[in-house]
Amino acid sequence: MNNITNTMQMTLSDLGADLVGFGSLKELPSEMRKGMLVGISVAVKYPQSVISQIYAHPTMEYWEWYNTLNEKLDMIVTEGAKRLQELGYQGIPMSRQVMEYSSETLSASLPHKTIATRAGLGWIGKSALLVTKEYGSAVRFSTILTDAPLATRNPINESLCEDCEICTKACPGDAVLGENWRVGIPREMFYDAQKCYEKARELCAKYLNNKEATICGKCIEVCPYTRNYLRR
Repeated sequence: MNNITNTMQMTLSDLGADLVGFGSLKELPSEMRKGMLVGISVAVKYPQSVISQIYAHPTMEYWEWYNTLNEKLDMIVTEGAKRLQELGYQGIPMSRQVMEYSSETLSASLPHKTIATRAGLGWIGKSALLVTKEYGSAVRFSTILTDAPLATRNPINESLCEDCEICTKACPGDAVLGENWRVGIPREMFYDAQKCYEKARELCAKYLNNKEATICGKCIEVCPYTRNYLRR
């Protein structure tokens, strides 16, 4: 690990990141990665007790932590980008203020989970969430784009979910179709984003008295990798 890589690893960890990974983006279209060749993926984990409580339906505590972790990630990537700039490199924090999101397709132009797979932090599960060996899907992610010569990891190009069907059967909206992800496969082949969105809104209106929120969390809670984290 070179000095700049070590510096950024320590900087982001000190800011509160639970996972940090560096990935090459050269295979992605230049306009998608804003001309940068490296993506830094950072993750923060949910407390175990928060995830344990959403076995039946989303809770207010889960909603509060969802927002708290998003705010924390915005801070981490903003400060991390500043550190890169102090070191003489470009750093673009992909905070919520910067991310381009389509309400029509229910997707971002450059999803954080795409960067996370390039950085070797995890794979995209059947539920379309990023799955990590350390915390399952009980994490939130964000990204920094940079031209810094960071030591990148090997990407993860295929799902490790194999023939597990737990989240497929548990999804209250029938949005998980049961197919394994791999690089290049259209999301629609394994996950119905519209069904997920509609069911999450219904659950939030019922249990949180919030008609705008779109969280559910069932696929997070039942994932075997998440369960391993909860048991620790």
